[in-house]
Amino acid sequence: MKPSFAEKAAAWRAEGRRVLALLGLAAAAGVIAGVLTAVFGHGVLAATALRERWPLLLVLLPAGGAAICAVYARWGGECGRGMALVFDAAAGRRDKVPARLVPLAVGATWLGHLLGASVGREGVAVQIAAAGASLLTPGLQAPRDKRRLLIAGVAAGFAGLFRTPLAATLFALELFHTGVAQYDALLPAAVAALTASAVSGALGVRPAAVALGAEAPAFTVETLIALAVLGAACGLAGRLFVELLHGLKDRFGRWMPGAYQRIVLVGALVALFGLATGSRYNGLSEGLSAAALAGGSLYAWDWLAKLCLTAVCLAAGFQGGEVAPLFTIGACLGAVLAGPLGLPAPLGAALAYAAVFAAGTNTLASPILVGLELFGGEYFGSFFLVCVMAYACNGGHSIYPQTPLEE
Repeated sequence: MKPSFAEKAAAWRAEGRRVLALLGLAAAAGVIAGVLTAVFGHGVLAATALRERWPLLLVLLPAGGAAICAVYARWGGECGRGMALVFDAAAGRRDKVPARLVPLAVGATWLGHLLGASVGREGVAVQIAAAGASLLTPGLQAPRDKRRLLIAGVAAGFAGLFRTPLAATLFALELFHTGVAQYDALLPAAVAALTASAVSGALGVRPAAVALGAEAPAFTVETLIALAVLGAACGLAGRLFVELLHGLKDRFGRWMPGAYQRIVLVGALVALFGLATGSRYNGLSEGLSAAALAGGSLYAWDWLAKLCLTAVCLAAGFQGGEVAPLFTIGACLGAVLAGPLGLPAPLGAALAYAAVFAAGTNTLASPILVGLELFGGEYFGSFFLVCVMAYACNGGHSIYPQTPLEE
């Protein structure tokens, strides 16, 4: 027997209420994420400014690492698993991302940046935003809606920190499964990302948009070959970072099973390296990205030094993110390769900025949108080709514990 019109209308009303509740909570998650990421981002910049003012703070990095270990051992519980908790919650293996992760991850990242650990910030921004979204999941009944709200929280964390809401939306949809975007969460993710970006912007967070001052290249055969080669190089660089990071985590665990021993020893080595190199590769290394995008002077090995130091710090247990270092690695690599490939250095840096991000995270649409939101839509064709090549050449590797959708 077919349902009556009244029954259909009742079902439509129920579905409408469910969708409105989800979108309302997504907007609330965006507000929470916007505030949290603004406070977090300003704190990272303040810590960086203090370290640049007093470079000898580097000598305290081993002690800072020991303090991070002690705090996590006493109060962290599972929080040391970081992004794995977000993936577990999205897969339904746990109910939520614990709220105590917020002060622990934020404090540990601030301390790491203050003392010179070569780490980023995006991973922590996503984690704390996901924890904020988890506070709202009791307002939803269906497990699929709780998962969508968590995905919206991830989008909000990325958007609140980087002020790129379109890229953030696609990043959250692409993040969890290999080669699959979860478009059923598109609307709540977009609402949360746009809200978070607006809130963090009102609180003083500025996007890292750059005017390249270079014309979009004409697609001649020579240019297409150059862009393809650049994309392939970025794919290999991203894969190198992923494999080095995961490999060092495994080897450090076997060579130095004690968490204190591991982070203190690595902290001491990183501090010595930082003192010897003038802190060139410590912290966010935003000076390297700025120089690359402006066509400034760089060493040919800057990208590799930043890659190795970041992998070492994260593998040792310092808290932070991987995406900002991927941006820096890419910008430096692109600036170095641009000359031999016949491309303007700022354009090569911008293209690789997005493409190494694509390779390191095993995402595609989001990096293309990062390029468009930060550097301009006139370069769409170039970003598309370079990011596609990087994505194709990374071998399906990711800094995150992605799984095939069927798993």
